[in-house]
This record gives sequence, C-alpha cells and structure tokens, in this order.
Amino acid sequence: MPIDAKLKQAIRERANYYCEYCHSPERLSASRFTIDHILPRSLGGFDDPDNLALACRRCNERRYDFVAGVDPSTQAIIPLFNPRQFQWQDHFIWAEGGIIILGQTPMGRASCLRLDLNDERYPEADSIRATRKLWMQIGYHPPVNDPCQA
Repeated sequence: MPIDAKLKQAIRERANYYCEYCHSPERLSASRFTIDHILPRSLGGFDDPDNLALACRRCNERRYDFVAGVDPSTQAIIPLFNPRQFQWQDHFIWAEGGIIILGQTPMGRASCLRLDLNDERYPEADSIRATRKLWMQIGYHPPVNDPCQA
C-alpha cells in the first residue's frame, strides 16, 4: 500500500528537505526525493515513521534493499547508517570544503562505500562531486548550520 501524502510531507519536513544519507537538497533536484524504508519492505519493514527516511533517488537506488555494507578499513560487515537511530555528524564529515563525504566510523565508511556517496566510480565531471561544487558556487551547499565540515 502506498505511503499517504500527509506522512510523506511529514518525512520531508523532518529531514528539512535534505537527503538523510548524502545531505543533497531536494529543492535543487529535478524530481521530488523518495521515501526510503530503512528496513526494506522486502525484509519485513513497515511504513512506520521510525522506519522511513527522505532519500534522493541516487541514494535510494544505491541502497536498494541493503541493510549492511563492508567497512573498507576492516572488511567487517557493518549495518548501514540509520538516520532514525544515529546522528549524521557522528559518522560523516564534509571534506574539501563540502565536496566529499568521509565516513569516520565503520558505519560511516560502510555507508559511503555501499551508497557510493561521492560517485567514486565515475570521472569527477560526471559525478555528484561536480554537482556539489556547483551548489557551493551558488551558496546551497553544504547545508546551512551543518557542523560536519572538515
């Protein structure tokens, strides 16, 4: 059953209209962000607000129905970042003035890798890094009052 419009709007407002994984601003997207099931429906997740997060299409597609990733530092399988249980700034920081997201914990590193938060598989000109640079030039990035810059 689809998530009702009121709940979708509440999720958007709770996230301040930013992707809860990569902190991209919804207002600069050509399409509305998706409502992500932190524990996917396919694995028993429900439409409860505590199981929902606002996600850009990029993050939502890369997250798919994964709930864990590999920490590249230890090779351990680690749960992915859950914005209902954890604070973004405890696991990630902005580097290069806001162009790169760096995972600072096993969860942060595993989430960066699984969600490819910096499009490291692509040339910079074709990546989210180039988009973040553009957003920075027009003053929309990194998010205002974001304590996570390095």
